[in-house]
Amino acid sequence: MGRRIPMATRGRPRTFDPDTALRQALDLFWERGYEGTSLSDLAQALGIASASIYACFGSKEDLFRKVMALYGTTSGEPPRRALREQPTARAAIHAMLRATADEITRPDAPHYCMLVLAAPTGAVENHAVREFLAGLRHDQLTAIGDRLARGLADGDLTAPPAGLDAVARYYTTVVQGLSVQARDGATRAELEEVITCAMAAWDTLTCAPARPVFMEDSAESPR
Repeated sequence: MGRRIPMATRGRPRTFDPDTALRQALDLFWERGYEGTSLSDLAQALGIASASIYACFGSKEDLFRKVMALYGTTSGEPPRRALREQPTARAAIHAMLRATADEITRPDAPHYCMLVLAAPTGAVENHAVREFLAGLRHDQLTAIGDRLARGLADGDLTAPPAGLDAVARYYTTVVQGLSVQARDGATRAELEEVITCAMAAWDTLTCAPARPVFMEDSAESPR
């Protein structure tokens, strides 16, 4: 009697790698935006059935949220790291703007920030996605504000006349504007010109205005 060959353990093998699929989904959402990407587009790009997408990632919205988390740890990380690691508030803001410009003009990716332009408008049923992205943009504003507050605590920044929130909103607006400019074809060199202008405004935004000199304060005023 011949040796019995043990039967292989049966089971349904996974036909795709979830991490690879998530990166492919990121590329597609980045290229087409949220509403411009259908579930069938995703299935074709990932090379898997729609049912497998649902089984692994949930709905299209669930997948998009996972994609944005991946985006935050990849393309979104250099600007945040610059904001954290630079020694002064001014250097941090400058480095953040430059890192943003670097990321949104990479030759291997679409020229815009997904937080800003992946779903700026759209159908009513996608309101939750727009609110989700708005929340991420608010987190960006908070991070910039926190870095300015740290500069105030460290002593390298004086209290801005307009307030920290106004300065944070200004530089958040610059970040978002860079994305629109890049989407519309601005080069890295052209974005650098915008950054130079934005940083030229730093002293005006963050320094207290000169105290007016009144006659009674002047050494030459009559006694």
